[in-house]
Amino acid sequence: MDYDLIAILMFASMMVVLITGQRVFGAIGFVAVAASVLLYGTGGGEFGFNAAMKLMKWYPLITLPLFIYMGFILSESRIADDLYTMFHVWMGPVKGGLAVGTILLMVVISAMNGLSVAGMAIGATIALPELLRRGYDKIMVTGVIQAGSSLGILVPPSVVLVLYGMIARQPVGQLWLAGAVPGLTMAALFIVYIAIRCQIQPRLGPVLPERERRIGWAEKMRHLRAGVPPFLIFLSMTGLFLLGVTSLVESSAVGAVSATVAAWYRKRLTRRVMETTLKKTLGVSCMFMWIIMAALAFGAVFDGLGAKRALEGFFLDRLELGPWEVLILMQLSFILMGTFLDDTAMLVIVAPLYVPLVDALGFDLIWYGVLYTITCQIAYMTPPFGYNLFLMRAMAPPEISLVDIYRSIAPFVAVMVLALALVMAFPGVALWLPGAVYGN
Repeated sequence: MDYDLIAILMFASMMVVLITGQRVFGAIGFVAVAASVLLYGTGGGEFGFNAAMKLMKWYPLITLPLFIYMGFILSESRIADDLYTMFHVWMGPVKGGLAVGTILLMVVISAMNGLSVAGMAIGATIALPELLRRGYDKIMVTGVIQAGSSLGILVPPSVVLVLYGMIARQPVGQLWLAGAVPGLTMAALFIVYIAIRCQIQPRLGPVLPERERRIGWAEKMRHLRAGVPPFLIFLSMTGLFLLGVTSLVESSAVGAVSATVAAWYRKRLTRRVMETTLKKTLGVSCMFMWIIMAALAFGAVFDGLGAKRALEGFFLDRLELGPWEVLILMQLSFILMGTFLDDTAMLVIVAPLYVPLVDALGFDLIWYGVLYTITCQIAYMTPPFGYNLFLMRAMAPPEISLVDIYRSIAPFVAVMVLALALVMAFPGVALWLPGAVYGN
């Protein structure tokens, strides 16, 4: 059988198994090991074992549980609640102000966590009930929380960019800086959309009642102090790394310790908080590790089939496409796969195939890392199986249906596509900051 056909059958088999409702890592791992045994005999079973050994020796992956721990302890110790109260006090008098404050909260959470899961959990449990109670439109605020939480994989310290850096052999510091300006630009576009929409349709985001707006400047300044711990955590973690004082792993450890100290300083580091944080950290970390291990095995079989050379030959020789046409097709394929897979699985399976092709086409790999991440954000919110859609469904109150969730994401996906187009058309949006800091 032709190797190209085998590769297509592997992907098709994986999609079929995923549609049956199996766990992502189970579907990917099963297809990988089954294909390796059928192709290479009983010795092919070593693919799965070798993937596990590679995972255990992948030292930078220690950052993963540390970043996850940091996000959960900030959530469980209610430091994130204090942040939302601060935005509530300052933004409440503005039409759509609480929705704008929710986006700002998500930016801060993203700058302390690097994942979308923590932002989604905080937004759905803290912001969503309050927004609904204040009379905000349920469809709009559902989209606000999904879009805001997706910033976690773009704004530094993005875990996705860490994994991309390891696979593409690109410096993580430059990737983080490259994601900063596009991430903040996207957040600004979300805020502009919310402000304009609520100005045109005030019922979607009503202002706070008069009695709740009568808060003196002394009270406002007191609430503003809630932003000090997150700022110090971000500064100690990302700042030290970018200055070269700490390595990536050391930086994640600094962030985890800083978050723990902040919870202790607020007298909220209780036994219950630690138990809940550690359980959730273990659960999410294990989920990521299983997905990465299964994807490594899948990617190894793909590589053994000569998929890298086949992919390059298919795009450049058979289809005779130009560099930009190839790039656009690659991004569309990521969006398609994102309806079935999460960002980690897509990255570990496909990036080893796409990165050499991107390099051969003459594109900057730092810039492409940002493009990939923005495309993942879009895929997260694309029906029918977008990752964020089902996270929101699991966390949202009963009055928000799956249809509401699907309807809520359309304008925010349009904003993300606009941001993607801006970064593609003007690479300097992503490359200016790392160039200014690192001088290249």
